[in-house]
Amino acid sequence: MWHDPKTMNAVALTLMIVSIGALLWAAGHWLVRQPSFAFRQVVVHDLHRADPAHVAAVIRRELKGTFFTMDLDGAQQALRQVPWVRNAGLHREWPDRLDVSIEEFEPFANWNGTALVARDGKVFVAPYDGDLPELGGRDDEAITVVERFERWATKLATLGLALHAVRHSPRGSWQIETVDENGNTQVIELGRDMVDARLERFVSVYRKTADVLARAGRQSDYIDLRYQNGLAVRTTASGERR
Repeated sequence: MWHDPKTMNAVALTLMIVSIGALLWAAGHWLVRQPSFAFRQVVVHDLHRADPAHVAAVIRRELKGTFFTMDLDGAQQALRQVPWVRNAGLHREWPDRLDVSIEEFEPFANWNGTALVARDGKVFVAPYDGDLPELGGRDDEAITVVERFERWATKLATLGLALHAVRHSPRGSWQIETVDENGNTQVIELGRDMVDARLERFVSVYRKTADVLARAGRQSDYIDLRYQNGLAVRTTASGERR
């Protein structure tokens, strides 16, 4: 082989091409990491609930590399850990700008007393001191609890009752809590089976039952619908709150 000029030329050409390629790769690798390609503008959009200082700290921590080398997926994952941040979109704009679009959670209800839940059933943890319904259950059934809350709230509103809480126990039993126009609360046990039918039964007899109790100077604060053909009612004196 060493005495074959054509083979030697081919080998030499191949080595030269490989060497040039390696030099170009090394040069490019060095070039894209130069400070001249660092981000000099970071613009954050749509920030309302999340703590700006927390978001800024995460961006500073994750802003490693340059316009070409920054790990946008890693930065996005880090921003998702900030309270209230549901998602984040990061987009480079030549030559030195990074746009960060924040999608925040919208709280629908308190969840299990320790978290919040969005309307689509996504459970998240964030500080909030506003007035929200109280929902509870397993995290993987949150969307079911939210959907039932919305459906039952509409039905109970026709009676002048606001639905304040819906809870689904680990054993599968449903319990709700309502508030009437005078601020009186009542807990209603629906049980595990035929819960919609039981609520319909409650709706059908509520006004008549409330009228009877009112004439006796009483009001209900606990109703158990887990009976096949009836219900049990616990009462207090009218005006007395539990």
